[in-house]
Amino acid sequence: SDAICNFVICNDSSLRSQPIIFNPDFFVEKLRHEKPEVFTELVVSNITRLIDLPGAELAQLMGEEDPKLPGANSTASGFFRSLMSLKRKEKGVVFGSPLTEEGIAQVSQLIEYLHKNLRAEGLFRIPGNSIRQQILKDALNSGTDIDLDSGEFHSNDVATLLKVFLGELPEPLLTHKHFHAHLKIADLMLFDEKGNKTSTPDKERQIEALQLLFLILPAPNRSLLKLLLDLLYQTAKKQDKNKMSAHNLALMFAPHILWPRNVSTNDLQENITKLNNGVTFMIKHSQKLFKAPAYIRECARLHYLGSRAHTSKDDLDLLASPGSKELQPLKSQKRSRLDSCHQEETQQRTEEALKELFRHVHNMPDSAKKKKLIRQFNKHPMALTPGSDIPASPAPRRTRSRSFSGLIKRKVLGTPGVVERKSRDATPEPERVSKENIHLLQKCGSPAHMSQTKLKSLEGRKEESCRRIRTHLLSKDSSSL
Repeated sequence: SDAICNFVICNDSSLRSQPIIFNPDFFVEKLRHEKPEVFTELVVSNITRLIDLPGAELAQLMGEEDPKLPGANSTASGFFRSLMSLKRKEKGVVFGSPLTEEGIAQVSQLIEYLHKNLRAEGLFRIPGNSIRQQILKDALNSGTDIDLDSGEFHSNDVATLLKVFLGELPEPLLTHKHFHAHLKIADLMLFDEKGNKTSTPDKERQIEALQLLFLILPAPNRSLLKLLLDLLYQTAKKQDKNKMSAHNLALMFAPHILWPRNVSTNDLQENITKLNNGVTFMIKHSQKLFKAPAYIRECARLHYLGSRAHTSKDDLDLLASPGSKELQPLKSQKRSRLDSCHQEETQQRTEEALKELFRHVHNMPDSAKKKKLIRQFNKHPMALTPGSDIPASPAPRRTRSRSFSGLIKRKVLGTPGVVERKSRDATPEPERVSKENIHLLQKCGSPAHMSQTKLKSLEGRKEESCRRIRTHLLSKDSSSL
């Protein structure tokens, strides 16, 4: 279901042999460019789910407040800051200017050259020749075509110039407003069985948090960061030749891509280890950090394909099959089927629970609570589905009378309610009806007539018994007088 287009019809014969690459982050990039506010809100809400950002730090990440960086109020590094500001006064087209696509295009020549020369020992650590570096820097600023493969420049010249370019950017590659978020990501640790925080980094959460944070970087910063981390990753893979591990490379580049500008090492004394380890982690896992998390891809795709209103004409043309008039996205069809199945399953579970509850109430001993529950069931007859195998609820018994006349009736007649119910519920099968019953039925005409006759005889017996008891009590009272 991740692939939206299974094939593409191409009329150009020269392109038919080329492999077709599907970008799984297509809708993510589409949402980023077309609705940046919706995109940013989606990503930031998931960042705050992973790391704890107080109100001020969250406002800095969103760009609503100016970042409060370490050493901002300190005077100890004033000379260092003034020196760096004087160094940046002479801005060129590429070096010392804000990051642009043109600048990235020029610097990418350096990165491509270094990919071919990763075996040089001490790469990025051993400085190159300053004169050759200045010639190369002027050529890049002026936009002159450069042939780095001519042999005029050494790989150490190119590597050092790449660090100079990053160091002269007005702000670090990962931007000032992301600084506090990177410190919090470095603190993501695993928890033990008792819920206590350990000293082992939670790599999965760190990768997920970096993926989200890189999504909201400015587009030029994200493009150059991807090129740079991929270069450092390939360099670390050749550490047996160049003697540069991921940690050694992080020590070289952390001040240029993560440290705030115009601060000294003393300003970052408490966090310098976290920052260096964070860049080391980025280099080691760089091949995973520029993929949007699966749930972000899904949210972005549903934003466009979840309803017909969000689908543009171009999207319909891409998703349409020849001759089809009614189009519905595969994901929405699958979701509707899942929703219907879920509703049926929920309804079935509810009915089974109601049946089990009614059986339990039916098997309870006779009590006022049972009668109350049965009355509640009778008020909602639709609670039980038609055709269910639950036995019908018995007719509620009439409450016993506690009066004197009721006591006399029970003593003399027994329990007439039970006798009456037995006679009313007894429905003999036709093949087992005896001759006596047939004679009685013919005589009474119907079972209803028979019950009425029996009731009249019972009432007569009740009146006769009551008369005898009253006579007996009066005679007893007169004798006592």
